[in-house]
Amino acid sequence: MYSLLATLVALSSLFTSSQALYFYLDGTSPKCFYEDLPKDTLVVGTYKAEAYSPQTQSFHTTPDLSIQVTVEEVFDNDHRVVTQTTTSSDTYSKFTFTAADPGLHRLCFTPSGPAAISVGGWFSNAGATMGGVKLTVDMAIGATSRIESEDKSKIDNIVSKVKELNGRLTDIRREQVFQREREAEFRDQSEATNAKIVRWTLIQLGVLGVTCAWQLSHLRAFFIKQKLT
Repeated sequence: MYSLLATLVALSSLFTSSQALYFYLDGTSPKCFYEDLPKDTLVVGTYKAEAYSPQTQSFHTTPDLSIQVTVEEVFDNDHRVVTQTTTSSDTYSKFTFTAADPGLHRLCFTPSGPAAISVGGWFSNAGATMGGVKLTVDMAIGATSRIESEDKSKIDNIVSKVKELNGRLTDIRREQVFQREREAEFRDQSEATNAKIVRWTLIQLGVLGVTCAWQLSHLRAFFIKQKLT
């Protein structure tokens, strides 16, 4: 028990300094480490799993091997804050979490799949203490500058997309202003035309009214004149 705790402390010190390490897993047995993290500490880990091949006498990635990563808060009744499963590949997988509260956190890596089961009982003369799965882990704890440098390309891509969206929004606003100006101009022209039509209608009504009055007056005078004669 003491040797296991000493090993965990040594590995923990390696984690804190953010150095890559690898270890071997036997079958589907999980491998766990403990980290005492302050509050609001950012942790970013990358890992790659490889299964042993008796034919080539070496470790290699295979889709038949999966690794489940879990992070639990030991101080909070093993409350799980991270759980993810990835398939073995040539690229490193990644997990990220932030310590919501200070205390001891348990990080566990559990292999699964046909490759883990088939090589679970394998031991070689060259490595009698090794298991059939080699797991390489690299962790950065609180190293925000390193994390930012690793994600700089992604951030630059996001920034360029945001700038592109801002440019499109500017074009849309310009088009909207132009359409509003044309709408206002068309509305003014419509109102001026309607006013002219109303004026011309009133003039026509006035002319018709005067003409009707003149005709009535002329007819009345004509009838009166006819009766007298």
